[in-house]
Amino acid sequence: MARAALGLALLPLLALAAPARAQPASAWAAAPGPAPGPARVIGGTALGCLQGAVQLPFEGAGYQAVRISRNRHWGHPELIRFLQEIGREAQRRGFPDLWIGDLAQPRGGPMPWGHASHQTGLDADIWLDLEPKPSLSRAAREEIRVASLVLPDETGVDPARFTPRHAAFLRLLAERPEVDRLIVNHGIKRSLCERHRGEAWLRRLRPWRGHDSHVHVRLRCPRDSPDCREAPPIPPGDGCDASLDWWLSEEARRPPPRPPGPPPALPPACAALLRAPG
Repeated sequence: MARAALGLALLPLLALAAPARAQPASAWAAAPGPAPGPARVIGGTALGCLQGAVQLPFEGAGYQAVRISRNRHWGHPELIRFLQEIGREAQRRGFPDLWIGDLAQPRGGPMPWGHASHQTGLDADIWLDLEPKPSLSRAAREEIRVASLVLPDETGVDPARFTPRHAAFLRLLAERPEVDRLIVNHGIKRSLCERHRGEAWLRRLRPWRGHDSHVHVRLRCPRDSPDCREAPPIPPGDGCDASLDWWLSEEARRPPPRPPGPPPALPPACAALLRAPG
């Protein structure tokens, strides 16, 4: 694929990454708790909200939640169930406790800082520190720092840090049927392509800037949410093609500014959800 064509193909993703809100992001962050009612995802991950959210328990089999003070460990019940099952399965396979980062705010919606997505309770960050770790206090988990797994020039992973265990863990996630996609740094994707080209699970690993020390997990829209909007389908193939080279270009390193004009609005139902008592 030519470089210019690749840039055009990525413009919809760049637009989705731009901040978009119908109400101030601070209002969503200040929501006291989940909106009442059955679980329901409204809109898309970068432009949506969540009713009936459930909070991830801060400790569980095979995982520990980090940076709890952010109040971002809320999600659709299917996401909470997925993370708890992954924790148990990772523990069964001999992985150390996983550090679970941001999910969503109590009612989803835009965040004041940190993410343009994570708005519908179907996204979660899992830190890629697979070293043995003790059970830490919640206060100690506020200051977690995880080293990058990617070389400074982003041409691939740092072989001193990225191990076959990382590949095995990403495969464990990618092969879960409820996963829509995993977002990782393009250097991670590039190195996995060198070692696992042609394997079906690689298709769900999508390259993006950042994400060099954690994996962003995104689930498919749940059946109880007809107003949920999924991202465009992943292209055919394993993604180990010329599109990865684009991420090392100047065009990729200097993303274009957001198109002029007002940001797109959240779905109308989100305004009522934000005002709902709870």
